[in-house]
Amino acid sequence: MNKVLDSIKKRFARSSQPKDPAQPRPRADRFTLVSWGVTWVIVLAALGFALWRTMSVSAATTPLPTSAPDSAPPEVALPNQSITGGTSAIDRSLQLKTIIPERPRYDPTIYRVSRGDAMMAIADKFKVKTETILYVNSQLGDNPHNLQPGMELTIPPVDGLYYEWKEGDTIEEVAAKFEADPEAILTFPANNLDLTDPEIKPGATIMIPGGVRELRNWEADLVTMSRGAGTGTSEIGGNICGGGPVDNSLGWPADDHSLSGNAYGPGHLGIDISAPEGSNVYAAGAGVVTMAQGGYNYGYGNVVQIDHGNGWVTVYAHLSQINVGVCSVVGQGTLIGYSGNTGNSFGAHLHFEIRIGGSNVNPYSYVQ
Repeated sequence: MNKVLDSIKKRFARSSQPKDPAQPRPRADRFTLVSWGVTWVIVLAALGFALWRTMSVSAATTPLPTSAPDSAPPEVALPNQSITGGTSAIDRSLQLKTIIPERPRYDPTIYRVSRGDAMMAIADKFKVKTETILYVNSQLGDNPHNLQPGMELTIPPVDGLYYEWKEGDTIEEVAAKFEADPEAILTFPANNLDLTDPEIKPGATIMIPGGVRELRNWEADLVTMSRGAGTGTSEIGGNICGGGPVDNSLGWPADDHSLSGNAYGPGHLGIDISAPEGSNVYAAGAGVVTMAQGGYNYGYGNVVQIDHGNGWVTVYAHLSQINVGVCSVVGQGTLIGYSGNTGNSFGAHLHFEIRIGGSNVNPYSYVQ
């Protein structure tokens, strides 16, 4: 760049000297003019690039203005986002909830009974029927009142029972014996049967889904007692009371109207009513007391029976105290005793039965 400027100065110096008029004027050289033009273009381009570069560096190094240290930064309001991605005037928080489907259970579960457990509650917990638990746990003796703390129960995955296969058994015969579906036995995953050749070895334990068997009617151990001839129950077992009111319109026998343990069903032909120790127990209807007996009484403990006439008898079990005697005449709502935990009982409650003609019926269908 310096060489170019010196050359220009020299040319200007020569041009500023006085010319000799006698000397001939030299002709303009075309190459010289072109060279000068190119030179000026280069010079101007270099100056423009230098100016642009200087301005770019200055802008990049200039700090942005900042607010005062004690002033809060400006808040920018953002629109609330709805689940669908649009804006919404309602503030909503997005919560992710993963629903894990419950996997079917094919193997039995061992459950240890705790104090305060009841057969109905255990059955509800595992989504099976109470009789299913009775079918597969021989230690209960078909009696839900035999439940005891610390007892280990086998809980099947579905309603039914387990069967130990014997020599000569066929799937059709076993299914018919337990009123089950042969295909349900074949296709139950835990049985691990080959559908093309379903051979079962003797001694193998097979699940019979939906299978049932007869449960022992332990309530029959306590004979139904009538008040004597002409009452409709004299043929079952009676005494010399006779007479008395007839009332087949029955009411609830306790203050609490909820169940504490077992409902009516196979293996439990009555209902267990919630009744803490010492709660009032009332006669469900007018009639004559035909049994007021203390002791174990086949697991009933202290028990009262009332004959209401026409073959109707009510039973009140596990009492802590009996307030009536045999042949006492009572009305509906008469205090006959207090609830307790006597006999084969797992916690204080009132076991209540209705028998018609000596056969148990569901109390829920008759009490008001």
